[in-house]
Amino acid sequence: MKASRIAAVGTLAGSAVLLLSGPAFAHVSVAAEGTAAKGGYATVNFKVPNERDDATTTKLEVNFPTDHPLASAQPEAVPGWKIKVTKAKLDKPLELHGEQIDEAVSKITWTATGDGIAAGFFQKFPVSIGQLPENTDELVFKALQTYSNKEVVRWIEVPQDGQEEPENPAPVLALSAASDDHHGASGASNASDKAKDDAEAPSNETTAAPADTSDTTARVLGVVGIVVGAAGVAYGVLAGRRRTNA
Repeated sequence: MKASRIAAVGTLAGSAVLLLSGPAFAHVSVAAEGTAAKGGYATVNFKVPNERDDATTTKLEVNFPTDHPLASAQPEAVPGWKIKVTKAKLDKPLELHGEQIDEAVSKITWTATGDGIAAGFFQKFPVSIGQLPENTDELVFKALQTYSNKEVVRWIEVPQDGQEEPENPAPVLALSAASDDHHGASGASNASDKAKDDAEAPSNETTAAPADTSDTTARVLGVVGIVVGAAGVAYGVLAGRRRTNA
């Protein structure tokens, strides 16, 4: 009885932990595909889980940061969703590729054309964004999630360092250090290194050629030695027979 009670208490405690920890992981988030380097461009995914058992997610609104505006934001088409990109005038124009940009994306809205995101599922919404700012380590995207029962969950609370995660945290994109240039310098460097390796490959093969020649020479000498040895043995046998006959 005592053992069964302990097991029951353990089960209840485990269930409580799962119930308490579940919501902390089930919120709207944003993450880059690869890296999001300062001063460059990146493709990010807004991940939206459905947290309701009796409703589907039918709408997502993502507000872009106004303190670090992004001149370019191109969403990828998502089957079953209608996409609207909203832009706003900037108080201070941005310079992009030598041109002055006086407006930036302020919001992107995805609206389901069908049932939306069902219970127990999530959906990713990819967006190509840039040019990423160089004077901050992160970008905050406040989001609104609407369910089919008209409930709206506001993911707008900004997480603070040293404090517990808020109940409805806003999606935060961490930015990495700037690359050598703002258009994938690391990829160009890798391509250059590969080209260099390919260029050096013939010389490596040329260097290996003497070794191949040496191997071939050794094999030929070995065969010749065997033949000579066999001839010597045969000569010895014949000589012995001649002595016997004499």
